[in-house]
Amino acid sequence: MNGFIKSTKEINQIVIIETDGYLNNEGGIAISTICYEKIDMGQTKFLINMAGTKVVNSIGVSILIEIIEKLQEVDGKIGYYNLAPIVSKTFNIMGLTKYSTVFETEDEAVNGL
Repeated sequence: MNGFIKSTKEINQIVIIETDGYLNNEGGIAISTICYEKIDMGQTKFLINMAGTKVVNSIGVSILIEIIEKLQEVDGKIGYYNLAPIVSKTFNIMGLTKYSTVFETEDEAVNGL
């Protein structure tokens, strides 16, 4: 794992990726690499724990949109939790929340996805 991906785990067939740092090009690629590998293995549900990510940029968001598009092809879902207020606002403005879900906690996310 690179420095941006803090950990990955699975709960109830949901892949949970914990991030740490700036969600930019490198961070987005790190997330997409894991998601695409797991999609190829048949997994279709993903959560991103963004407690350690306080800043995102447009390239990071665009990579998340690419992941959403790929998940739509396999009837998959993605959600996020532990978002900093500015990240939550950015996701709303960029339209991510129209195609994915923001949760407050891991329990809420696992149960809601």
